[in-house]
Amino acid sequence: MTASERAGAREMVPGMVGRSPATAAVLRLCRELEAFGITADPHEGDEVAALSVYRDLVVWCERGSDGMHYRWWTGRISVRTRRWVYTLCPVDACQTAARRVDARYRELRAASADSRAGQWRS
Repeated sequence: MTASERAGAREMVPGMVGRSPATAAVLRLCRELEAFGITADPHEGDEVAALSVYRDLVVWCERGSDGMHYRWWTGRISVRTRRWVYTLCPVDACQTAARRVDARYRELRAASADSRAGQWRS
């Protein structure tokens, strides 16, 4: 990302002057998720930022070999490597990322509701 692109990313979010492009991108995603009724908690790091959305749903924003992207766990574990499988979405596709995060959020909420429904209550 060039210096002008970094400055542009900072200007997209009011009050972001001096913050990292990752933080600006996480805050943009946070606002997009609000349209879905999702309130998330942003966290700023050094050239990386995170957005806590729900249990087992944290969206990281970081620079990869192909530029800045969002990354989160799909809920799957690789059969071959036994590692968590993550998905990526470029920060330029913030609305797409928000739709995909919303889908994962709904999946987790449904699984949580199903597990609570099976609990014995006194």
